[in-house]
Amino acid sequence: MQDLIANLISAVIAIFSIVILIISAKKSGQAKRLMAEAQEKVEVAQAEVAAQEKAAKAVIESAETTKKAKLLEAQEEISLHRQRVEDDLKQQKRDLAEQDKRLQQKLDNFERKTDLLDERIERANQKEETLKKQAEDLEAKHQKADDLLKARDAKLLEVSGYSVEEAKQVVLDKLSDELAAQRAELIRNSNEEASAKADHIATQLIIEAIQGSAADTVAETTVSVVSIPNEEMKGRIIGREGRNIRSFEALTGIDLIIDDTPDIVTLSGFDPIRREIAKRALERLIKDGRIHPARIEEMVDKARKEVNDDIYEAGESALMELGIHRMNPELVKMLGRLKYRTSYGQNVLAHSIEVGKLAGTMAAELGLDEKLAVRAGLLHDIGKAIDHDIEGSHVEIGVELTRKYRENDLVVNAIAAHHGDVPKLSFEAELVVAADTISSARPGARSESLENYIRRLTDLENIASSYKGVTQAYAIQAGREVRVMVEPSALSDDETVLLAHDIRNRVEKELEYPGNIKITVIREKRVVAVAK
Repeated sequence: MQDLIANLISAVIAIFSIVILIISAKKSGQAKRLMAEAQEKVEVAQAEVAAQEKAAKAVIESAETTKKAKLLEAQEEISLHRQRVEDDLKQQKRDLAEQDKRLQQKLDNFERKTDLLDERIERANQKEETLKKQAEDLEAKHQKADDLLKARDAKLLEVSGYSVEEAKQVVLDKLSDELAAQRAELIRNSNEEASAKADHIATQLIIEAIQGSAADTVAETTVSVVSIPNEEMKGRIIGREGRNIRSFEALTGIDLIIDDTPDIVTLSGFDPIRREIAKRALERLIKDGRIHPARIEEMVDKARKEVNDDIYEAGESALMELGIHRMNPELVKMLGRLKYRTSYGQNVLAHSIEVGKLAGTMAAELGLDEKLAVRAGLLHDIGKAIDHDIEGSHVEIGVELTRKYRENDLVVNAIAAHHGDVPKLSFEAELVVAADTISSARPGARSESLENYIRRLTDLENIASSYKGVTQAYAIQAGREVRVMVEPSALSDDETVLLAHDIRNRVEKELEYPGNIKITVIREKRVVAVAK
């Protein structure tokens, strides 16, 4: 609009200018020409004004149209927003109603449970009162029974004519046989009851623990074999006048045996870590081909560093496998050394991991401290890592190491008690002993020399045969059961129960063995008659 007004003003000014020009032209005699020019300019100005008016009207109409469209869009958007808000409010109302319904249900349930609890408390109070009265009545009856027994004893002494000591002796003699029978019956019933309650649970618990921690069987060796590409390599390993082999043995502490066996040389030594270092160094020397004292020293140093790294990695892997997150680095290194240590053919690190898993599984099932049991099981044989280098048993060494590196006192006690050297201070220590026995006694876990095996069976049979009334005793099932034959005329059925109990106690005290030993006493009377 402002542009249109400005154009109109410009046109008016132009017209006035033309009029002035016309007046001036009349005076000079050019009126007609100027009038024509003025007329043309007026017409052009009028045309421009008309065009601008038309354009202004079009702009105004377009603005009105756009304004209406925007208003319609705004109204539609407001309507949609209002609808969404209303829908959200309805949904929130429904959710609140549902929550209120659930809360009301929970409140009703809570009130019902409260009522039930009040009823149970009332019944318990009534039972407590009843039991209290029954206890008072029972106490009175016991007192009355004691008075009657005293009166009876006095009357019996008066009638029998025995003194008190003589009467006691008669009663003791009479009760001796009865007590033996009762003791045998008690032992028999206790064993049956304990077996009935515990066998299923214990078997299930142990099976679940073993299934989650199976380990491979490892054969114990004191030698390592290294393959060589050809027989010429033996001479290069020996070196001029034996200087290479002497240097190798001095640096590794392992005997290098070169004999007529084709394509192999043998490394012999009781320290498995030194043997592993020697094996790796020799394999590198054979592969490299340059064998002389300086090269041997270099390869032995590299192999020693590699083995030390492997030892630490093995310790960390054991911790990760059992879920143990923190342990002193020196203890981790000691654990790694167990990778190269065997006991009765069983790898000690694998055995320790297995014991940790078994103890942890059983502790979890029994509601005990699973992490403590796993840690104690893993560290129970830690002393075997350095028992070749330090005097003392692996138990004593393990206790010193764990105390030095500030392990939990219960873990230290479990290590000290896992061979029965000291009393066990926790149930977790008992589980470590059980897990150690399971891991050691399972078939194929350990190898045992024939001499020790025969001696153990002989001792088992001798213990059983040493009792009165035993005719024969046989150790069977690789020493896991002993069967005892008794003379039926020498022992009664009740006395055979006592005999099995006594043999068991003596075996536990005098023998060392993995697993359990079953004692079976057989009393059988046979009567043979021949008809002719």
